[in-house]
Amino acid sequence: LVLRIARISAAKVSLPEFKSCMLASLRSLLPKDWTTSHEVAWSWLWENVERLLMMTMGKPPRWEAALGKFLGELDESQAFEIRKEIYARFFIEAPAGQDYFKQSNTYLHLI
Repeated sequence: LVLRIARISAAKVSLPEFKSCMLASLRSLLPKDWTTSHEVAWSWLWENVERLLMMTMGKPPRWEAALGKFLGELDESQAFEIRKEIYARFFIEAPAGQDYFKQSNTYLHLI
């Protein structure tokens, strides 16, 4: 998420404002089901996400440079092996992800 935020906004992002909007949206989407227990649980979740985001805000440009250098030094067979391992690990950790990647193996490596 911090990578996405860094890509679309150079300005300071107000994460507490996002929390307010998120909770208001959830309340309006689930008016009959929403309870104070939901509010507490979603608040707890977002506060933890926010804490993790704040620890990494401002670091993506450094990561991008290092990643670009690393990837630029790989030959095609090394890059293929890394991509293959990334997809294998992802599908083990999140089997439902296979439902979203129905492309051929060759096309997966272009993504």
